[in-house]
Amino acid sequence: MRIGVLALQGAFAEHLEFLRQLKVEAVPVRLPAALKGIDGLIIPGGESTTISSLLDEYRLTGEIRQLGEEGLPMLGTCAGMILLANKITDSPIQPFGLIDITVRRNAFGRQRESFEAELAIPILGKKLFPAVFIRAPLIEDVGGKVEVLSRLEDGTVVAARQGKVLVAAFHPELSHDARFHRYFLDIVGGRQ
Repeated sequence: MRIGVLALQGAFAEHLEFLRQLKVEAVPVRLPAALKGIDGLIIPGGESTTISSLLDEYRLTGEIRQLGEEGLPMLGTCAGMILLANKITDSPIQPFGLIDITVRRNAFGRQRESFEAELAIPILGKKLFPAVFIRAPLIEDVGGKVEVLSRLEDGTVVAARQGKVLVAAFHPELSHDARFHRYFLDIVGGRQ
């Protein structure tokens, strides 16, 4: 299995390391040629406006959109979730539109309002998942084909899936808990 990790800005190194620990070939994606032959793509957290600009600059936007439309499994965390969304309520960024969700950027406030939460994510089992939220977005609305995977105690949606696209408002790569990445790898392998 060969998983690409968008490596333009943000928490890509942590995703690459997580995949290597799971004995998966992890490929940093900086140019379109690196997308050839991958079985899945992770778009990490970071600064969504910067990542969006770099995607255009390095001619990756159209390539990634096309791969997503063709069914390539994708995982978007934090800023990656923003970029995979159908609609962003508070930004001029044009997202990929690969999952029918509406998101709001920096919904929980600035860096100092970052937090950790123990989330119930039933698809991962009964044990709570240690989620790290850093300047996190939230999912304001989900389309009819979207499966909500997790919510905060107040009902806020923070993880969802539609087909082969998986998104999280948090950073699973910072949790030291491999279950979220394993779940994505199961999607890639056709086991989920």
